[in-house]
Amino acid sequence: MRKNSSNPLFSIKRRQFFTLIATALTTMLVVIGLPTVTSVPVVGQSNTNLLISVAASMKDVMEEIKPLYQQSQGNIKINYNFGASGALQRQIEQGAPVDMFISAAKKQVDGLEAKNLLLPGSRVVIAKNRLVLIVPNNVSGISSFYNLPDTKVRKIAIGEPRSVPAGQYAQQVLQKLNLWDKLKSKLVYAKNVRQVLASVESGNADAGLVYATDAKISNKVKVVVAADEKYHSAIIYPLAIIKRSKNIDAAKNFTEFLSSEPAKAVFKKYGFILP
Repeated sequence: MRKNSSNPLFSIKRRQFFTLIATALTTMLVVIGLPTVTSVPVVGQSNTNLLISVAASMKDVMEEIKPLYQQSQGNIKINYNFGASGALQRQIEQGAPVDMFISAAKKQVDGLEAKNLLLPGSRVVIAKNRLVLIVPNNVSGISSFYNLPDTKVRKIAIGEPRSVPAGQYAQQVLQKLNLWDKLKSKLVYAKNVRQVLASVESGNADAGLVYATDAKISNKVKVVVAADEKYHSAIIYPLAIIKRSKNIDAAKNFTEFLSSEPAKAVFKKYGFILP
C-alpha cells in the first residue's frame, strides 16, 4: 500500500530525518576543518585618509612623525596641509574637509571653538616653543633687539601679525621693547614663519624673528638672542579635532600617538619643548 505523504505523522518524520542529516553534515565539516557559515563580526580594514592642517613651523617634525605612526597604523593615511595658523583657521571655517588642526597659537583654536567647530574635549597642547632673533651667518654687529634701529639693518622679516602667530609674538616683543614704531618702515611681512626664515637665509632680510625650532634646522642663519618670554604670549601648539570629521576614531588615535615616547623623541630632536 502507498504511503500518504499528506499524513501529518509522515511530515514530522520527514522533517526529523532532514534535520538529522543537516546536523551530521555540520559535524563532519567541523571535524575536517572546513568553514561553516556563521555570523562573525568583521574587523574593518578599509583605508582611512586623515587630513591634518598644521602650522608651518611644525612641518619637519610632523613629516618625520608620519612614517613612525604608519608603521603600526598602515590602514590610516596621513595627509598634511601646512600653512599659517590664521589661514588654516579660515579654511576650516569655510568648510575645508579637515579632520584635525594643530595651531601655533591658542587664538586660532579659540576662534574655532567659539563657532562650535571643535569636538568637545579634544583640545590638547602638544608642544611649546621660543621666539628668537636671527641674522644671516655672515652678519656681525647685531647682538640684541636694540641693534635693529641701526642704519645697517635695512629689512627685518616677521610673519604677518594678523594671520601668523610668530608675527603676533614678534609684534608683542617689539612693542614691549618700545621698538615697534621705530622699526615699522623696515618690516617685511611674510605669509608664514618659514618664509621669514627663507628671507633671512637668502639675505633678502638682514634679520628676522622666528621660532627656535626654525633656526635649528638651518645652517644659513644664527641666533642672536631669544626673546624674553614675559614679553609675549605663551608659545604653545594646541591640537583639536574638527567636529564634522568623519574620521573621529582615527583622529583620536593619532592624537594619542603624539604623546607616545617615539613621537616625544622626535619633538625633542627638533627643539620643541614638551608640555
